[in-house]
Amino acid sequence: MKNILVPLGLSEHSISMARLQYAIDFAKELKAKVYVVEVFKELPRSGSLPSVNKTLKEITASSIEEKVAKIDKKGVEVIALPLEGELLEAIPKFNLQHSINLLVLGAEVKDIKDPYFLGAISGSLVKNTEIPVLIIPQMYTFSPIKKILMAVKSGIVKKKNALTPVKEILSTFGGDLKLLQVKTANFLDEDSKFDKDLGEITSSYKSSENATLFQGVLEHLNENYPDLICVFRRKRGFFAKLWEEDAVLKKDFDSRIPLLVLRGSD
Repeated sequence: MKNILVPLGLSEHSISMARLQYAIDFAKELKAKVYVVEVFKELPRSGSLPSVNKTLKEITASSIEEKVAKIDKKGVEVIALPLEGELLEAIPKFNLQHSINLLVLGAEVKDIKDPYFLGAISGSLVKNTEIPVLIIPQMYTFSPIKKILMAVKSGIVKKKNALTPVKEILSTFGGDLKLLQVKTANFLDEDSKFDKDLGEITSSYKSSENATLFQGVLEHLNENYPDLICVFRRKRGFFAKLWEEDAVLKKDFDSRIPLLVLRGSD
C-alpha cells in the first residue's frame, strides 16, 4: 500500500483531524504517502472565467494545507489534493490515474444522540468504490496492528489481489490473523473450500453458526480482542443494511476498533 487517500469534510459530525493523524501514523509504518482530499465545484463555463476556477482550486488547496500544518507528519509525504466536482465521482476518477491502495474514512462522532455509524457520503464510498476502505472510530489513536479478526462466510476469495492489504499489514507489523467462518442459513458445501492465499495468511481458524456474519463477529469479538476487524464488501451479508441505504445506523453496526473492508465479495 503505497498510496493512501484521506477525504476531509465528509460530514459536519465527523472529526477529520484524528483520522488524518491515524492515516499518517499508519502510512509511516507502511512507507506510504498520503493524499488529503477536499472537493471544489467549478463554476459553469458560460458564466465564469478560467482564472476564477483556478482561484477556487488554489483556495481549496490552501485550506487543506492549513489543516495538514496542524498535524504531525512524522516524515510522511502528505499531498494536498483539491479535486473538482462531487467526491463520489472524483475519487474513482483519481484512483484510475494514481492507483490508490487504501481509502481512510472516519466513523461518525461517538454521541449517543447521533444514530449513525457512517454518514451518507462515507457509506456510499464503501458501497460503490473498488478501493479497500479502512474505517477509523472517532478519536482512535494509532497502535501497531498485531491481531486481525477476519470474518467470512465462504473461504473462496473471488477478487484478484483482494487480500493484498491484509498481507501487507501482517508483514509490516508481524501480526496474526484469526479467521472466523460464520455459517449462516444459506451456507453451501462449496463455502467450506478455502482459497490458498487465505489459508497461507491464517494463523488460527474457528467456525460458528449464526443468523448473520455480523452476529458471528459480535459473538467472538470479546474473546479475540483484535486490533482490526476485516470483512469483504458484499452486497448481502455483513453490511446488508448498507446496500439498502448509504448511511449506516449504529443499531445495525458500531465498532470501537478499526474496520477494514476489502474489495469484492467473499
